[in-house]
Amino acid sequence: MLQKLIQQTLPFVARIGSDPNDDDDIRLQKSLLVVCAIPFMFAGVVWGLMYIFFNEPLAGVIPLSYGIVSLFSIIHFGRTRQYHFFRFSQLTLILLLPFLLMIALGGFVNGSSVVLWALICPMGAMLFDEPRHAPRWFLAFVVLVILSGLLQPYVRTDNNLSPILVNFFFVINLIGVGSLVFLMVFYFVGQKNIFQQKSETLLLNILPKEIAAILKNESRTIADHYDEASVLFADMVGFTPLSAQLPPVEMVELLNEAFSFFDSLLDKYGVEKIRTIGDSYMVASGVPRGRPDHAQALARMALDMRDYISTHTFHNGQHVNFRIGINSGSMIAGVIGSRKFVYDVWGDAVNIASRMESHGLGGAVQITRATYELIKDEFVCEPRGTVNVKGKGEMEVWLVVSKKSED
Repeated sequence: MLQKLIQQTLPFVARIGSDPNDDDDIRLQKSLLVVCAIPFMFAGVVWGLMYIFFNEPLAGVIPLSYGIVSLFSIIHFGRTRQYHFFRFSQLTLILLLPFLLMIALGGFVNGSSVVLWALICPMGAMLFDEPRHAPRWFLAFVVLVILSGLLQPYVRTDNNLSPILVNFFFVINLIGVGSLVFLMVFYFVGQKNIFQQKSETLLLNILPKEIAAILKNESRTIADHYDEASVLFADMVGFTPLSAQLPPVEMVELLNEAFSFFDSLLDKYGVEKIRTIGDSYMVASGVPRGRPDHAQALARMALDMRDYISTHTFHNGQHVNFRIGINSGSMIAGVIGSRKFVYDVWGDAVNIASRMESHGLGGAVQITRATYELIKDEFVCEPRGTVNVKGKGEMEVWLVVSKKSED
């Protein structure tokens, strides 16, 4: 019953003072501060009643006053959405309450080190405010502790609490402050890990794992030579007239649907996506991790791409064709520049792979002799004859038909 009540109440409480225009960080800060302020308010009331019960009325009035003022602060925030005032008032109350309570009880020992609760103020500032403001609140905490020490000779030497109760409040204060500090640090570390994981995932979606690791630890140009690697290019046949017929959104959705399937093959075959430009899709194999079957991996992926496109009807009812070209040879791969890093490959072999695609046939996978020699024992390839490649002249090419059956 209590759990159900909390589950129903917590979302409502967390929305107090919320604004539709808030970004995610501000929305989270607001909800956390409200969720923390309400139990603190009730704790102040309970603490106050306990001190009054133990014949310390002045000490009891202080946390009771905190609970009342905190309640009005929450109501004011819910009505006005003035987060800066709400945050300042809550942090100020958390800072001053323990100091005043300690003075009322007679100093550090008689007050059971209740001033330690003021440490929650700078910790909370890191959670609910910009981290750069937290040192100011911590400095205020240090000043209050020093002031407490200076006032120690002038406060009452005893109070109406028995030694057992003083020790009891020592235990409660130490456990309470320690628990809250632990929970705040635990939250910080958890958020840091979540953010780091998101950043890592985003980085690995842009760069190969090995390259990302180098960039995180070093500041240098990354360029490595690979003697044996393969590159695949694919683009849509009739893209320009089709893009003129379809609304831009539908065209983008069609490309996204096709490229998302292509992306799903990357891990399957252990190859590296280089980039997409318009309707062009580029993949490399054998970089940055060398492998002896670099050409075979791309040939298998190319056949899957071809078969999917030839049989798939896109959501808008369109049927399309892709030209696919592959070449193998030596190339340079790496990252250059200092902004918007892109892992890329360069070299004559890459240029020829691009020509294999642009001079290819719709619905076919065209390869050079260099690739043919590497895959001919495992794939059925048909000679197409020669094509005139700019800068290279006539080149023999083959079409990859299928994988050879394993008999």
